[in-house]
Amino acid sequence: MNIPGKYYVPCWALLFVSFAGSAIAFPQRTAATSEAVQPEAVQLLALANQARATAGAGPLHWDGSLAVAARKHCLRMAAEGPLAHRYPGELDLAERAGQAGARFSLIEENIAIGPTPSDIHEQWMYSPGHRTNLLNPAVDRVGIAVVASRGVLYATADYAKGVQDLSASEVEARVAALIRPSGLPISSDPRLARAACAMASGIPEGAARPGFIMRWQDSDLSKLPDVLAQRLASGQYHQAVIGSCNPGNVNDTFTTYRIAVLLY
Repeated sequence: MNIPGKYYVPCWALLFVSFAGSAIAFPQRTAATSEAVQPEAVQLLALANQARATAGAGPLHWDGSLAVAARKHCLRMAAEGPLAHRYPGELDLAERAGQAGARFSLIEENIAIGPTPSDIHEQWMYSPGHRTNLLNPAVDRVGIAVVASRGVLYATADYAKGVQDLSASEVEARVAALIRPSGLPISSDPRLARAACAMASGIPEGAARPGFIMRWQDSDLSKLPDVLAQRLASGQYHQAVIGSCNPGNVNDTFTTYRIAVLLY
């Protein structure tokens, strides 16, 4: 018996273990709880990564925070009996993972009851929704919990696309690295852009008005928004000012970065 679940980061604005010739590197204790990782979880992770390697998907890295969230829910499943992704009075998947300290832009969950880890893995692989979650190339982290109760194993696997917890300066450095190939000089003082970042529109009073300003939120800092890239390619600006700020409480569960770039 098993049920899949999936949550995505809402979009707005422009918004491991390797089996390829290396030994398995698996943490013996989770960072969040200092509890020994369950042998059954190790087996489910190994089976998942074998299946992902066959399917051409990257390996899943163990995430202690996701494991904490998975175990909390798994204990609740074992207490309740019937399977569900959410029980009365319980946070939903994204909320409980966020509360456990996980940082992500996408999160999925597989749950099941079975006699052994290999049986649970087979259930997930033969169920289209669960197979999709387990083999999803977009996820790169997992936390797994297994609880023995009533003569069977209850299992929860929380898969996620991990997002780094970066400071404002680190976010600004990432964006600067994307802008630098354009040849546009970048201001060493982010204060104006940080202030503008915190505003919904406009710029701080008394500041020189930029020729172009862009604010956006995203969890992916690997590329610039198309509109900004086009402006940089125009050659009509002489300096960029980059600032990052707290994205606010639009959605506290999913990790995103808020950035403002001012072009002068």
